[in-house]
Amino acid sequence: MGLVEGSDVTASRKLDHIKMVVSSSVESLESDLFEYVRLIHNPLPEMDLDDVDLSVEFCFTGKRLRYPLMITGMTGGHPDVAWINGELASLAEEYGIAFGVGSQRAAIEDPRVSNTYSIAREKAPNAVIVANIGAPQISREYGVKEAKRAVEMVKADALAIHLNPGQEAFQDEGDPYYSNVLEGIKDIADRLDVPVIVKETGTGIPYEVVKELRAIGVKCIDVSGLGGTNWIKVEVLRSKTRYGEARKPAGPLSDYWGNPTAISIIEARLAAPDSFIIGSGGIRNGLEAVKAIALGADIAGIALPVLRALLNGGKASAKRLIEGIIYQVKAAAFMTSSKRLYDLWKAPLVIHGRLLDELSVRSLNPHTYIYRVRTEALMWRMRNE
Repeated sequence: MGLVEGSDVTASRKLDHIKMVVSSSVESLESDLFEYVRLIHNPLPEMDLDDVDLSVEFCFTGKRLRYPLMITGMTGGHPDVAWINGELASLAEEYGIAFGVGSQRAAIEDPRVSNTYSIAREKAPNAVIVANIGAPQISREYGVKEAKRAVEMVKADALAIHLNPGQEAFQDEGDPYYSNVLEGIKDIADRLDVPVIVKETGTGIPYEVVKELRAIGVKCIDVSGLGGTNWIKVEVLRSKTRYGEARKPAGPLSDYWGNPTAISIIEARLAAPDSFIIGSGGIRNGLEAVKAIALGADIAGIALPVLRALLNGGKASAKRLIEGIIYQVKAAAFMTSSKRLYDLWKAPLVIHGRLLDELSVRSLNPHTYIYRVRTEALMWRMRNE
């Protein structure tokens, strides 16, 4: 039996996306701007490497991660990709990190593909699992009922609501509907039994929007900034593959539209000092992950690198990638004399070059941020840990 009418398009698109991101150049030419951040090396840390403890509570859930890392939402919804969610979830279970499934729209449209998502909890009974629904569906049709279905489907510890106006605008069959989304997010956040994470999908969240989200009670943000996988670019390439040319050509928007990750983390922490922030978007190694955390994120998020490692080199390759990132973050914490994760928020760092310039244009004082805002956020976190 085939998929129900309407859901076959969604399921097919999920498979297209996996094929596209693994086989094509889908990352932005624009930088995430982490190259303009430098942590000050401490050659006399007065501690041992084994003293480093990177564990952290995830998003006010009461559940702790062993390491400050999340495999962020990518896939599900097609029978051919169920195993991917299973393998990624099993990695999260093994290493004590978080895992998010991709958009669950396909399974909400057709419950017969729900196993492509629920396999995550089967393979990771103890890990932090994050469910996922889209803002355009909240604008038109989804509410608390669908949010609860998504959470129940994977027995999730939190629900991500993803924002993707750029992707929807350039997707051939996109749904660029964002009217009344904020009100819908508030209703879900108020009535759901698990925390809501509002996440972007590769173009970042600015200060002003984080302020709006915090004002309606959202306390968890995944900035997913510019500099990694660019879904405008993915949709343009997908359209070219299907029709020979893009039906909605994006021009330079496919590489340069959005808020770079480093800026997004700083702006999110400034806007919501008491929030849990996931720094994702272009994180490719442990140095970038530790820079994201030192800038003010609680944890770092990765997606494309681990997916490519899994599909191109198998589970052993994905394990090597994750182990490498974890060890690099631990070593960097050691070399900044940071025994605990949040000690990185007081580790000396330098912001320079273009990142410094862009923050100044946004009327954000990097020196005030480094020496006051991070410290205030740290004190709040320590009081509430």
